[in-house]
Amino acid sequence: MRAFLFASASAGALAIAAPAFAQTDTDQEDAQRSAQASRDIITVTATRREERLQDVPLSVTTFSQDELDARGLVGYEGLAFETPGVVLNRPTANFNNFTARGIATNGYNANLQSTVAIYIDELPISANGNSTILDPSLYDVERIEFLRGPQGTLFGSGSLAGALRIVTRSPDLNTFEASVLGDIGVTGSSSIRQRYNAMVNMPLVEDQLALRVVGFLRNEEGYVNNIGTGINNADTLEAWGGRATLLWQPTDRLSLRFLVSREESNPQDSSLTNPLLGRDVRISDRPDRFTGELTNYNVTLNYQFSGAELTSSTTYSRFNQRFYVDLAGTFGQAIAFALDADAYDQNFAQEVRLVSETGGNFDWVVGGFYFSRKRDVDFGYRSNEAFLTARGITGLPDEYYQRLYSHSLQHEAAAFGELTYRFTEDFWVTAGLRYGSIDAQAFTEPGGYNSNYLVNALFGIPGPLTITAIPEETGIKAEETGPSYRFSASWRPVPSLTAYAAVATGFRAPVVNAFAGRPSLVDPNDLIIPFGADSDDLISYEAGLKGSWMNGLLNASIALYQIDWDGIQIQANRVSDSVQFATNIGGARSRGVELELLARPANGWTIGLNGSLNESKVTSLTPEEAAISGAVEGIRLSGPRFQGSLLVNYNFGLMNNAEGNASLAVYHVGGFPSSFPNVPGQPGVTSPTYDFTDAYTVVNGTLAASFDRLTAGVYVENLFDDRSVTYVHPEAFLDGRYALQRPRTIGVRVGYSF
Repeated sequence: MRAFLFASASAGALAIAAPAFAQTDTDQEDAQRSAQASRDIITVTATRREERLQDVPLSVTTFSQDELDARGLVGYEGLAFETPGVVLNRPTANFNNFTARGIATNGYNANLQSTVAIYIDELPISANGNSTILDPSLYDVERIEFLRGPQGTLFGSGSLAGALRIVTRSPDLNTFEASVLGDIGVTGSSSIRQRYNAMVNMPLVEDQLALRVVGFLRNEEGYVNNIGTGINNADTLEAWGGRATLLWQPTDRLSLRFLVSREESNPQDSSLTNPLLGRDVRISDRPDRFTGELTNYNVTLNYQFSGAELTSSTTYSRFNQRFYVDLAGTFGQAIAFALDADAYDQNFAQEVRLVSETGGNFDWVVGGFYFSRKRDVDFGYRSNEAFLTARGITGLPDEYYQRLYSHSLQHEAAAFGELTYRFTEDFWVTAGLRYGSIDAQAFTEPGGYNSNYLVNALFGIPGPLTITAIPEETGIKAEETGPSYRFSASWRPVPSLTAYAAVATGFRAPVVNAFAGRPSLVDPNDLIIPFGADSDDLISYEAGLKGSWMNGLLNASIALYQIDWDGIQIQANRVSDSVQFATNIGGARSRGVELELLARPANGWTIGLNGSLNESKVTSLTPEEAAISGAVEGIRLSGPRFQGSLLVNYNFGLMNNAEGNASLAVYHVGGFPSSFPNVPGQPGVTSPTYDFTDAYTVVNGTLAASFDRLTAGVYVENLFDDRSVTYVHPEAFLDGRYALQRPRTIGVRVGYSF
């Protein structure tokens, strides 16, 4: 009810604002601000065509490169802070899962596709399972768009609760330009953070051919001490990468864009800690390693027909990742127990679409999409030599007591289209449909083996182990076929205000369990791992207002939504040995309101205010589903009730035509549960891993000056050194399950444009 009243009051304020603003003084200062605001009209391609943000009938938050630079946003964390209704679950570097509008059962999504799809240009990089999702460089991008609500019609599976689009910048055919940006900061008392970026754009043939190259390098010393390995500041991050884009435009109608990108991210250890050991302290027998190497190749063709534009995007990528984690927390550090997994992805994505020109009564988009992924995973469950010797356990070929070699295949094919009909210039409706098929299948390859190590280690039984070969197997293919749809109606009662209402659906790919059908070797009476999980789906109802007044000096938007989520995919853990598996349970409902406000109240001043209220909870659950998942009917999902941000920015003149800039940003995120409350398989027993993140507030500030080509500034992140818990891992196998807000970081940022 509070959310409804808040939304109603805000909507009323939007509706009555226009006549009041029409009476505002039009002195020279206002004229200057209005001219700047008019130049800053935002266009997006969230609907696969360029449109004014105000006219797009869905909730979208955008960031230009200038906004990213001014606010110091170089990764996912800042995007989440400034997007209402969105939270980043980031236990450590290279693990990035967004939650939008409360659609999440925990922040980890083990074995599951994320509920928010992440795209770099046309390639979806968000993945299934225990997969690292790298932080791409946000330097020299065209823009970033965060689409909230299901985007299944145009963006397919995985966009259950939204989609994040990182649109890279194309080469300029006529202008040579280059830039560098350096960032050196100190985290805590002594950890040095270094970030370097560079770009060069080179026209090769005037008006026809140009090359743009972007590179980045990061070396960020950690702040967490690992008392198991004896390494201080263990979670140091080393990363580098870049991209090269060649644009060929032989005619005014035809263009070809060739892109190659490469990124390597190599954290030296996890940032997850155990508060019982002290703040910023963890323990593992070796560093936990979550590294990734992502290589993309893309060719995009655009051809302008008379009345429509054809786009064909072909992408091939390889993603190699390492998932090395100490699992000894499962048994309270009593035995050596760890997983070393190496995974290798090969992805192919092809999309072709035809988009009509605007101007008539009808606008339309038609297209087709194909995606395939082959993932090879080599699992190695290990002890260590010291433990084996101390316990007198023998018979293993090395320290690995179980090896499993597997691969999985996933395919998605779809045809999609949207049609907009304009009854008048100020009233239009849009209908969209996507019909597709998805399949997934897992295979166990020969060469693997298992042993009775866990039993002998837990009960102190020395001597040789029994080695059993794991047979080659072909899993059952999981297949789903069906439609997604979207319908919206938009109305402009006055030129400065657009109202819309929309209903849309979303879905995720089915999941197959790697250990399907396997009993527990620790407790044969424990449950048998099920086959997998079917697709889950949701339907969203949204209504919103978007307004712009005083020639753009004030922009505001508000959205109300209700989401019904059915057949929820969840990850559960078998109690006896912590083997993860995916399955489906009943349903949930999410309701909320989101507000965005941007104002220029005086010359040089910009004020931004974002906020969201959300209530999401489980609404239907059978006793069997409650038992297997640990869920309880009526329990909250993993999202904050309230989240908001306030940005105050001031531009001012300096001597010799230089310009100064000062900004202060305040971000607040409410606390939320880490998982369902009960132990899977033990109804009514509260899980020892059940906990809440803290409600926390972070304050950032910057002070910078721009001198023609040179920009220099100082900044502080987390001004008051808030060390709240921002993430709680939902599973027992980790000793350290808590991620804390990064300590205060003070730094200098210098950029130069050639």
